[in-house]
Amino acid sequence: MVVHTRGYNFSTTDSSLSSSSFSTDATMRDSTAPQTPGGLSRTSHTVVAVCLGFILVAGILTNFLALLIFAKFRTLWTPINLILLNISLSDILVCVFGTPFSFAASLHGRWLIGEYGCKWYGFANSLFGIVSLVSLSILSYERYTTVLRSSQVDISDFRKAWLCIGGSWLYSLLWTLPPFLGWGSYGPEGPGTTCSVQWHLRSATSVSYVLCLFIFCLLLPLLLMVYSYGRILVAIRRVGKINVMAAQRREQHILVMVLSMVSCYMLCWMPYGIMALMATFGRLGLVTPMASVVPSILAKFSTVINPVIYLFFNNQFYRCFVAFMKCKGELQSVQGKEHPNPRTQLSGFFPVHRQGSLSSSQPQILSRSRNTVLCSRHNDHHTLVVHYTP
Repeated sequence: MVVHTRGYNFSTTDSSLSSSSFSTDATMRDSTAPQTPGGLSRTSHTVVAVCLGFILVAGILTNFLALLIFAKFRTLWTPINLILLNISLSDILVCVFGTPFSFAASLHGRWLIGEYGCKWYGFANSLFGIVSLVSLSILSYERYTTVLRSSQVDISDFRKAWLCIGGSWLYSLLWTLPPFLGWGSYGPEGPGTTCSVQWHLRSATSVSYVLCLFIFCLLLPLLLMVYSYGRILVAIRRVGKINVMAAQRREQHILVMVLSMVSCYMLCWMPYGIMALMATFGRLGLVTPMASVVPSILAKFSTVINPVIYLFFNNQFYRCFVAFMKCKGELQSVQGKEHPNPRTQLSGFFPVHRQGSLSSSQPQILSRSRNTVLCSRHNDHHTLVVHYTP
């Protein structure tokens, strides 16, 4: 039996839901009904659906293309690129197992797959999202240790990379399983077309869970990224004091990349984190459904931004992307006549070529070996490498 009352839709099939708030938030307005305070109109639901549709298509295409290029070009199979692969994998899982449900819910103006589907959606999006955030911070730290700390980099040793990837998934599970065990809970969010951690609950367990989630899954990865990339920039500036002309262009390039990474991280995730804290610690009703929609969309937009920033702006990956689009084989257009030295690694934005121990305590400037250039026949650029002797 279905009863229609003043534009709301109450169905007896919703009686199994665990709380009355879910059945209320999951209702759909008639397209001609006026907007009630804090709710979304039919037009607003349509706009949200369009945004989610774009994120769904663009996120799947960009991340699938990244995975395809990784699979095609074995020269990209390095430990640090394996972490990039993990980021793309978690992002495409969000697009496949999360975004389609919120997209369909926005089209209909209500949640469609019930209470258990809501809990699954909240868990899956939190799990994959935290994996992506932790992997981004691990990537920054690995670049920091590669450029500044390691005396030698072995691209044939994948053990540390696999440990980092496995650790990111275990760490994410550590923070996303507790709501099923009574610490926090998953439920409807905003206008009732998405589900997440229930930020608005004021119980001691819920408040403590939200606070820990913000500190250990959002703030801590951000601080690690800022520290790691900041140390890299400081090292590049020290190199610039030795050879200003050789370092200036590289320093500017790295500065732009670092600012892009940190800015996109903060743009996509900090509004969502701040909104969650406001809903938890602010007065009741402070965060309206409309106000909660925008941070949620920005967080999902990270699945589109990540492959663009971390992959397509990566010189090594971009060369393979161009070769892939031109349908060139790896042997003809990528590897050239010789294979790269196994002790050489091009780590994304920060290429590294290690030599023996250097007697000078000052950073050294080395030119890139021609044979280490991947996915490119011609290269006339110079690479700054910072090497600290113990």
